[in-house]
Amino acid sequence: MMGERLPPLNALRAFEATARHLSVKLAASELCVTPGAVSQMVKALELRLGVVLFNRVNRGLTLTEAGQGYLPAVRNAFRQIAEATGRLANGADSGLLSVSSTPFFASAWLVPRLASFQQAHPDIDLQISTSNMPVDFSRSGIDVAIRHGLGKYAGLHSERVLTLEVVPVASPQLVQHRGKPDGPADLAHWPLVHEAERQAWHRWFDLRGVSEPGALRGPSFDDPTLLLGSVLAGQGAGLLPVALVASEISQARLIKLADAAWVEDLAYYLVYPVAGHDRPKVAAFRRWITSAR
Repeated sequence: MMGERLPPLNALRAFEATARHLSVKLAASELCVTPGAVSQMVKALELRLGVVLFNRVNRGLTLTEAGQGYLPAVRNAFRQIAEATGRLANGADSGLLSVSSTPFFASAWLVPRLASFQQAHPDIDLQISTSNMPVDFSRSGIDVAIRHGLGKYAGLHSERVLTLEVVPVASPQLVQHRGKPDGPADLAHWPLVHEAERQAWHRWFDLRGVSEPGALRGPSFDDPTLLLGSVLAGQGAGLLPVALVASEISQARLIKLADAAWVEDLAYYLVYPVAGHDRPKVAAFRRWITSAR
């Protein structure tokens, strides 16, 4: 059976500690056992695996090639055990709620409104981290995430939090080179920059009654701030939230190419595992963020 082939946990711990310190004496001190016990456990592990894990020369230790290859997996296993134990020890519904948000949403929307959540739920402490990457809820310790997109995340529950009004903009240099568009259809022939899902421009053209413009080329970005930088650099026209580019438009660093519009489906979504739907602290955050304005 699988369990019968796995080395004893104490032997793996002795190996990891010895490899970290490259010292049996220091490993023994950390594990609160004798140096002889550490040596015996490591030797027993080597016999069980049929490989030598340490070179023992001049009263010193170095990892063999086999030991170097084995160590990362052992360390990762202990890290996962420690993280899982910490989550259990703190309780699945302790007062800490870990929230992963995109950087733009966190700075422009979430942080300015946190006081109202804290007033409504003084027993819940929020731990905010920022990322645009997908969340592995089974390993990260994250309770809920806020992501921008179409709200379709396999195996996860998502609820719309905020749909942003977007406006097409371009740098003055690009407008001077191309000439200001006469209408929405003209923009189908402009160089464009896109959000990560590459759907915003297609939806914008649909809303404006422009027939399918075909493949829309150009770079894409997973962060509105990066997209804004590309537009400012004159690399293409971009669809950006009005709130993000208002100052650039007022300072003539960007030119508005058409009126603002809502883009269907593309929005900020609250995302979390289906099993977490009824957890009290997740439910409290869900109710707050979907009603806060």
